[in-house]
Amino acid sequence: MLKRLFATHAIGSSADHGAAPAGEGTTSLKRVLTARHLITLGIGAVIGAGIFVITGQAAAEHAGPALVLSFIVAGIACALSALCYAEFAAMIPVSGGAYAYAYATLGEIVAWFIGWNLVLEYLFAVASVAAGWSGYFNECLGIIGHWLHISLALPGYLSQAPLTFVNGHHLETTGAWLNLPAVLIVTALTALCYAGITQSSLVNSIIVSIKLLVIALFLIFSLRYINTANWHPFIPPSQGPGQFGVGGIFRAAVLVFFSYIGFDAVSTAAGEARNPQRDLPIGILGSLVICTVLYIAMSLTLTGIAPYLSLNTAQPVATALEAHPELLWLRAVVSFGALAGLSSVILVMLLGTSRIFFSMSQDGLLPRAMSKVHPRYRTPHVATLVGGIVAAVTAGLFPVSILGELVSMGTLLAFATVCIGVLVLRYTRPDLPRSFRVPAVWLVSTLGALICLYLFWQSFRANWPLMLGWTLAGLLIYAIYGYRHSRLQHASH
Repeated sequence: MLKRLFATHAIGSSADHGAAPAGEGTTSLKRVLTARHLITLGIGAVIGAGIFVITGQAAAEHAGPALVLSFIVAGIACALSALCYAEFAAMIPVSGGAYAYAYATLGEIVAWFIGWNLVLEYLFAVASVAAGWSGYFNECLGIIGHWLHISLALPGYLSQAPLTFVNGHHLETTGAWLNLPAVLIVTALTALCYAGITQSSLVNSIIVSIKLLVIALFLIFSLRYINTANWHPFIPPSQGPGQFGVGGIFRAAVLVFFSYIGFDAVSTAAGEARNPQRDLPIGILGSLVICTVLYIAMSLTLTGIAPYLSLNTAQPVATALEAHPELLWLRAVVSFGALAGLSSVILVMLLGTSRIFFSMSQDGLLPRAMSKVHPRYRTPHVATLVGGIVAAVTAGLFPVSILGELVSMGTLLAFATVCIGVLVLRYTRPDLPRSFRVPAVWLVSTLGALICLYLFWQSFRANWPLMLGWTLAGLLIYAIYGYRHSRLQHASH
């Protein structure tokens, strides 16, 4: 029994699993993505909620001006994990990302656990970012209404979540009906993902160009309005566990870790990359470097132009600009740019969700329908629809704060597993060809796993009932369905 639970995929079968070059039939995914596409996918997923939504909450509730240190801590953890991802992605270029890597190294039950947490990561990321998108959408409606001298902003009962968490554990109603804008944007982008990876990648590239321009404008024009007094005290005195002080820096690091999950999404697109052995490491590491620099610059500027306690809103960048009448024109630019930026995050996360479902379905751990590929669009259309529907419902009902922390926890577990897995494979299969190798693998892998697990523990202490409930639900599904339908288990008999 135990041996079957920890059975692993042969590396060769993993590498051939899930996609084929374009033109080899209508049931394979299309290999059309280049290194440039993969970098823009990473930037599309990484630059969004971290800047336009999460920064405000992390600064106001946990780190204060020391938010920049939180981004650096999270960035270091991500850099260590990204190196491990790059080696795996070049060696096992399949659509499942960390799930597929765990299956090849640590066994089926671990792979299921990681796959289930990746579902948590991507689905809740979509919902969380969509909730932030809704806030900026209403902001943009208000701006347009001001220009036209009419009221266009949606009422609260149509633009806010009807449920909220009290003390992190108890659900209560807010009186709202539905976060309608969040549902609509998820629905629209699900339709785009359904239509094809080429169309999705093109739209993402356009959106990335827009939001990088907006960020550049914000940094350039806000520079002269930075008040260094807003950075004092740089590390506010502790007011309790995870509230300011050194502990607050690490708690905020968990929260902003949510901002970095884009390079993980790059690895799930491996089955659609033209030359995955060369391009995936470039896409993963390139997008991470670019985004880390932008996050550091944005967090310093944001806490410099406004007191950190004022930033705990659904649109913190726009809120910070309110204090400077001279920058009101920039507030409008940022709000519309945020809509574009958050849209690309939702798009890439939906792509990642469907590819995880697709890969797990091919292994028999989820219903076979999810591994179907559309004969015309060459996309996992059933998996795309299922992910989109669940994400839309979640986005319409739940608040952004608790979703962000759960996403970070799922991400951290996946990253730690990849760090451990690359070290395991160096010793169990040293003969495998590796077009990219992690330097100082013992140090990088061990530190990466330890940092990720430490950050996970910081959030787990506050949100353990939700995380434990998600894990138990996943194990129940595996016991009832996954174990009995696993292709690997059937092949071993």
